[in-house]
Amino acid sequence: MEQRGEVSLKKKTESEETTAKEEATTNKRGGECVNGSSGAEQNKIILMRAFVEKQDPSSKDVDDFMIRRFLRARDLDIEKASAMFLKYLKWKRTFVPTGSISASEIATDLGQNKVFTQGSDKTGRPIMVVFSGRHFPRKGGLEEFKRFVVFSLEKVCSRMPEGQEKFAVIGDMEGWGYTNSDVRAYLGALTILQDYYPERLGKLFLLHVPYIFMAVWKVVYPFIDDNTKKKIIFVENKKMNSTLLEDIDESQLPEIYGGKLPLVPVQDS
Repeated sequence: MEQRGEVSLKKKTESEETTAKEEATTNKRGGECVNGSSGAEQNKIILMRAFVEKQDPSSKDVDDFMIRRFLRARDLDIEKASAMFLKYLKWKRTFVPTGSISASEIATDLGQNKVFTQGSDKTGRPIMVVFSGRHFPRKGGLEEFKRFVVFSLEKVCSRMPEGQEKFAVIGDMEGWGYTNSDVRAYLGALTILQDYYPERLGKLFLLHVPYIFMAVWKVVYPFIDDNTKKKIIFVENKKMNSTLLEDIDESQLPEIYGGKLPLVPVQDS
């Protein structure tokens, strides 16, 4: 994943590291302090910022929280995190050249009425509700679906309050059958989430999971990174309400799960 012409960070001299820290400190957007970071993590943010800005000047437009998310996704390994981040910047320029995706580009997926946003969990993470049984694969539809995923992720991220970086997902699989099975779409969504929106998923609740889905799950599971696996909860039907209420207050829970909020289509959020 190394960029051509990239110089290994491990070869930096002590004086180069000092210079990098000084440059990054000067370039930090607004001189912000990244809350919740240890001194060691803050130093790595500074070093990584200095490095990626030399490789891609557009890095100056992102805040230190994004730099930190990529670092955490790679266990604070600066080289791996930098390669991942630079790949993200290249992908974004290609996949979202205008900076955003319009509803007209994803009309078919929006028409399936399968993603909603509403409420927040007890930690302030905005909630996205996904109805997998409403997704139907179609020939040539993978690229639009990927754009729909990015559109939805951007929508839920835009609802995050200050100081919050993660969202929660309720994945409702009621009615899911083989006609809904779309492994390529699942893997495409997983790649986008893990590679381009790292450290954004806080928790994923899977509801009404049918037994036949487990065959697909066995195919997808090996592609899920360890950090993401820890955030996935298969909820038993008889414990659904009590499990959701552990993380989500009744006032913030969608009506269909015994709460008080109506669902809002993702395009209207």
